[in-house]
Amino acid sequence: MFTSNEWDGCKLSESVRGKASYATVMSPTFWTGVTSCLKVFAPLVKVLRMVDADWKPSMGFIYGELKKAKEEIKVACVHKKTYEPIMNIISKKMKGRLDTSLHMAAYILNPYYLYNNLEVARDNDAIKGVMDVVGTLYPSDGALQKKIILTEFPIYKGKLESFGHFIAISGCEVNDEKYDPGNWWDMFGVSTPHLKEIAMRILSLTSSSSGCERNWSTFEAVHTKKRNRLEAAKLNNLVYVQFNANLIEKNNKRKPRGREVLLGNDASEAQEWIVDGDVDEFENEFAPGVSYGLINEAMGGDEHLAPRKSARLRELFEDEFESEHEEEDQECESDDGLQRGEQYAQNIDEPHDLSD
Repeated sequence: MFTSNEWDGCKLSESVRGKASYATVMSPTFWTGVTSCLKVFAPLVKVLRMVDADWKPSMGFIYGELKKAKEEIKVACVHKKTYEPIMNIISKKMKGRLDTSLHMAAYILNPYYLYNNLEVARDNDAIKGVMDVVGTLYPSDGALQKKIILTEFPIYKGKLESFGHFIAISGCEVNDEKYDPGNWWDMFGVSTPHLKEIAMRILSLTSSSSGCERNWSTFEAVHTKKRNRLEAAKLNNLVYVQFNANLIEKNNKRKPRGREVLLGNDASEAQEWIVDGDVDEFENEFAPGVSYGLINEAMGGDEHLAPRKSARLRELFEDEFESEHEEEDQECESDDGLQRGEQYAQNIDEPHDLSD
């Protein structure tokens, strides 16, 4: 950009900031520093990408890849005085976090490192990590600990029995997308069943929750008001359809199919669906000693006159929806029931002896 004619014709090229930017970008020292930064951070970024990935568990690779990154940084920096401060920073960050017994055990139980580097088999920290993990998993079974450490672990380290098969050795030579140490142990760990169980448990672990956090972030991005603002009308339509579908389903469950609830004798049953209560309720009394059933019998009616125990309308979704029109209908229905009861009561000439 700074070597083009457009920059020469730009007014920013004559400003103080423009001249400072031009001097910085065109300086060889600046690009030397950029190259050094890339050499230092490129290996570390590879480790971070591996940890952040969700296609393969990273517990069995984190310690080995950090060691590999440190070696690459040493080669890139050449001089000890250059890379030593960087090594100190990495070691400080790893201490107590990425060099625990679990990480060390995963490191040596990964055949990609053990079978491709003889020094791993002599790593005292890694061997101690295996012993610590075995003691933690089987704290009260000394015989089993002894069998795993003294019998099964040497078989794995020495490439004996099933571990010595050429497919087992060649199957862990390359750390590509197809290689999974957990699956490798499942296939070739038949000679050491207890160590196989431990290795599969450890090598199937992740070392970061960033993969899950990425999924949560995607969920939050989809369900933002800004993103769904244009879908408000569709959302309202879905709510309308769902509410009415639930209403129809509730009605079908209460009434036999093929029966019209709003015709003739079924009127009371329709009322039962609209308001709370059962059809056969006669427990309410119009006046002390005078029940609605007695009034109905005296008048020769065939309809139930007693209002329901609860005159409020059914709330299909009581926590989410309440209609103001339903409250008005409730009051009208309740008042109408009382007026009809008073009218029938006036036609009774003499009080009835309920004991008869």
